[in-house]
Amino acid sequence: MDKEQETLQKGNTSKDTKVKTVEDDQNDTVQTSDQKKEITSEEKIKELEEKLTRTFAEMENQRRRFEKEKEDAFEYGGFSLAKEALNLIDNLERSKQVLKNDDKLKNTDALNKTLEHLDIINKDLISIFSKNNIKTIDCLNKKLDPNFHQAMMEIQDDQKEPGTIIQEIQKGFTIKDRLLRPSLVAVSKKTENENQESIKNQENKENN
Repeated sequence: MDKEQETLQKGNTSKDTKVKTVEDDQNDTVQTSDQKKEITSEEKIKELEEKLTRTFAEMENQRRRFEKEKEDAFEYGGFSLAKEALNLIDNLERSKQVLKNDDKLKNTDALNKTLEHLDIINKDLISIFSKNNIKTIDCLNKKLDPNFHQAMMEIQDDQKEPGTIIQEIQKGFTIKDRLLRPSLVAVSKKTENENQESIKNQENKENN
């Protein structure tokens, strides 16, 4: 009987040890889980802070875009209308040329009076455009600038530097700091003989 009791006690002791081990493991797991929860909470707070920062940045960018669009709408809202209105000036110029080229009307009082009236209308239109920050591009005798001018032809002219605007075919306009329509122009170029001479001179300089 004593041996049986000892065996039972040992078994109970072993069970108690196992129970303690399981309890210890559970306690360790709980502690580890609590630590994980603490870390996760910190990470979540950081993540929320980052999201808030990004959200505020996006809101600020959106506000700036809205302000810029509002300014552009105010400054350039009439861009399309102004561009279409330029056809009035073009048509006036064409009408003047047609009248001037009419042999029946040449040197008549009727022609002179009509041209005077067309000039007055043209000046009024230019004045109205100018008051609304729509201005003509001054291009004659200036170097060709692709930002404001469009070359339509080249004309031989040895008196001007190559690429100088010597004729305005169609007026160009700007609205504020934007190009409304480029000036259509003719630019100067050297004659063939002078071009050949300049090429030879350049070659001689390089050889020497």
